Amino acid sequence: MSESPYSDQADALARWSLVQALWPPTLLVVSCVAHLLFTPAADGMRGNAAQRVALASGLTVFAFSAILLFDALLFRLMASYEDEQRGGAAVDDILARMRLKPTPPETRSLAARSAGTRRLVLRQRIALAVFILASGLPLLTAPP
Repeated sequence: MSESPYSDQADALARWSLVQALWPPTLLVVSCVAHLLFTPAADGMRGNAAQRVALASGLTVFAFSAILLFDALLFRLMASYEDEQRGGAAVDDILARMRLKPTPPETRSLAARSAGTRRLVLRQRIALAVFILASGLPLLTAPP
């Protein structure tokens, strides 16, 4: 059985979503480990506003990554169907059964679903940028 162009596109979106879900949290973990290793203990223990912002934005990045992982799984499910309508209906059915979204009156296209995932990636990148800025702010304002 040959794959359809729709199925290939949904599978590619699943792989892309998975990559987008995994590298930002990896960057956060590496950044936090580096901070723990290279920041003196006295400075690392102070809970200033920049650290709280970094923590909140870091947790936000992890939350968006979890949603993107879920999207990747949904795209994989869609890719398992030969036509877009049936794949989208299967995703809508699962989301309704999980009580995450009500069943829509009409099935959304793969393009509409991928646009939603791209918006999530943009929000994740904004949270990541806030994390980087908040994490670096103490380094920029520290006395020499």
